[in-house]
Amino acid sequence: QVQLVESGGGLVQAGGSLRLSCAASGRSYAMGWFRQAPGKEREFVAAISLSGGSTAYTDSVKGRFTISRDNAKNTVYLQMNSLKPEDTAVYYCAAEGTFRGLGVRGREENYDYWGQGTQVTVSS
Repeated sequence: QVQLVESGGGLVQAGGSLRLSCAASGRSYAMGWFRQAPGKEREFVAAISLSGGSTAYTDSVKGRFTISRDNAKNTVYLQMNSLKPEDTAVYYCAAEGTFRGLGVRGREENYDYWGQGTQVTVSS
């Protein structure tokens, strides 16, 4: 069982930046970030492969968000720049617990472990 602990959320003004971190208690393979806004379903934000060499983003965050990882620290990051009010949501980290290939994973069912979520609020 792998525990995921997110940190770095908070309140920021539109145009500002935040960096989310997700520390895993054990070995993780592909990892990703999802978010859930009030009254909406959880959606994919970004994903990164085991090596970090492949990444994927939902269209609405391309050019603003960057996902990265430090395998020595079992940690994945989400750098969020030029934040918009529509980015307001609870952000969840997810990890693949079994090696299933070298690529990225964009769907919730591909992930085995989830963090508790961290709130990001962007004021206008």
